[in-house]
Amino acid sequence: MKVGLIGCGWWGMININAAYKAGGVETVAICDVDTENLEKSAAEIAKLQGARPKTFSSYKEMLDFPGLEAVIIATPPHWHALQFIDACRKGLDIYCEKPVSYDVREGRAMIEAAKQTGRVVQIGFQRRQSDAVKGAAEYVRSGKPGRILQVDAQIHYSPGLSPKKSIPPLATVDWDQWCGPAPKIPYHSNIVHRLWRHEQAYGNGHMIDWGIHWIDAVRLVLGESMPRTASAVGGLYHLKDQMNTPDTLTVHFEFEKCPVVWRHRLWGVEEFAPETNIGMFFYGEKETLFLNDQKMIVIPKGKNAERRVVESRSDMSTLHLKDFLDCVRTRRQPACLIEDAYQSNVTVQLGMISYLSGSKVTWDAKNEKILGNPVAARMLKRDYRAPWKHPYASREK
Repeated sequence: MKVGLIGCGWWGMININAAYKAGGVETVAICDVDTENLEKSAAEIAKLQGARPKTFSSYKEMLDFPGLEAVIIATPPHWHALQFIDACRKGLDIYCEKPVSYDVREGRAMIEAAKQTGRVVQIGFQRRQSDAVKGAAEYVRSGKPGRILQVDAQIHYSPGLSPKKSIPPLATVDWDQWCGPAPKIPYHSNIVHRLWRHEQAYGNGHMIDWGIHWIDAVRLVLGESMPRTASAVGGLYHLKDQMNTPDTLTVHFEFEKCPVVWRHRLWGVEEFAPETNIGMFFYGEKETLFLNDQKMIVIPKGKNAERRVVESRSDMSTLHLKDFLDCVRTRRQPACLIEDAYQSNVTVQLGMISYLSGSKVTWDAKNEKILGNPVAARMLKRDYRAPWKHPYASREK
């Protein structure tokens, strides 16, 4: 299968290597607005497959490359919607990294493009391939923990940033194209590469960038869709000179079955229980479950009850790419449909909208509207920077 890559940085190449492990692929074209990334990735791919891919600075030109069958989108999320929709229109199947989109309305436009063109689409929620997550979903469905009364999900860690410095854009980066439809803010030391995740204009913060994996896993285990409400509190307390998204955040989501509480803290010296920094707690009537990528711990009710540990090791990235590639060949749909991934995307977006608006957000899932809160409702769609046009704009009156 002939594949292309848009976004040749760190994670884009992890995806390419996973695709090679899955087997049966040839990377024929790659695209990046950073010439250094482009050349390094082209050289690495040439070593892996024996042939150098064609390189592009324009993703639209890459999408026209003869023989291209599928594309991996590994750019920052503010570019996902336009690249995804253009790939659909070119008749290409798509593996797109999470989050689905930067704003909610982009995600809806992407779903419609995939439906209209009949493309095979996989969203990069690799934890859907985790045996631990799948095992927890089966265990909860069995009823053994009893009714789940609440879920706490958290990822506490230090992002390893340093104070921001205003500097000229890297000589190898086309900064205007990198920003694309997003605001073009002054370049600083904590944007490119990988550090954009904590910049509101591009990554929109830790819960949206990394926390979305846990929210997706929670939804999978509970069999839930989207929350009815979201209420966020937090702020930028310790890392004010390093980022502009909250370094401390708690969001209370009201799902139909139970509340889900998200927490993150991106600072701290030492942890009391570091083994739980990254994970989820499912509090049931009979048992509590702790879950992370590779492990489920069952904690039964009772003072001296023995805990059970179920270890599950799996190469999630390779399995997720393999699922996508197999589905392209068989024309079935993969493990993470865009319609389902969109619901995780909306969930974290509602949490961030609650934080930014300083208000509780009530979500009408059927009509995809925020009720009774015009300030928050306006945040469902971000205006694009000219000359780019938001793909949802044509639907608005």
